Amino acid sequence: MTPLVDIRGLSRSFGGPAILDNVDLRIAKGEFVALLGRSGSGKSTLLRVLAGLDATPARHLQLPQRRSVVFQEPRLMPWKTVIDNVTLGVKRQDACSVAAQTLEDVGLSHRRNAWPLTLSGGEAQRAALARALVREPELLLLDEPFAALDALTRLRMHGLVFDLWQKHRPAVLLVTHDIGEAITLADRILVLDNGRFTREIPVNLDHPRRRSGPEASRLETELLTELGVEPSHV
Repeated sequence: MTPLVDIRGLSRSFGGPAILDNVDLRIAKGEFVALLGRSGSGKSTLLRVLAGLDATPARHLQLPQRRSVVFQEPRLMPWKTVIDNVTLGVKRQDACSVAAQTLEDVGLSHRRNAWPLTLSGGEAQRAALARALVREPELLLLDEPFAALDALTRLRMHGLVFDLWQKHRPAVLLVTHDIGEAITLADRILVLDNGRFTREIPVNLDHPRRRSGPEASRLETELLTELGVEPSHV
């Protein structure tokens, strides 16, 4: 099957050691991939390439046209209402109706006319997610979008993202430092270290909301070890 994302021989440096060193990456249509790695491992650099924000050359670079990014910060325009933020840059006649449906999907239809500064952290991230989804992306890029949220809100966002992924079926790349988050959501986990992928682990577990027990614990231990953390010290 032809992958949706196909990158071969991608390298990137900023005058020093390589941030990305001859990286190959393939993501299938509808696949949910989590990318783990220590700070400085090249995760954000790779995401910028996938988003089209960095024109780094590669031997082969195949990306879908429709791509959307959700960053750690919601990045909403404070002078625009929620629905105006969601439709920002969308050039289609039915943009408002599609945005209204998307806001309903993320549980934010009652805040469509609110100003961003009146939103909670979780509401602001849901608005950012709606802004990404309204573009009907083939590839959805999530750059640690839950990192600034409290634990309970993060759990709710995990369930929301999983439900929206099942409904819309974009390919997803989630950049995260959270091993539990990766195990909860992803079909496949990649570990990036010193600019190279060091592990690729399929997550063959049941529904994410039931990803607990011995197999999930084994995966967590394996990933902690790969990242250089002694599980007993966590």
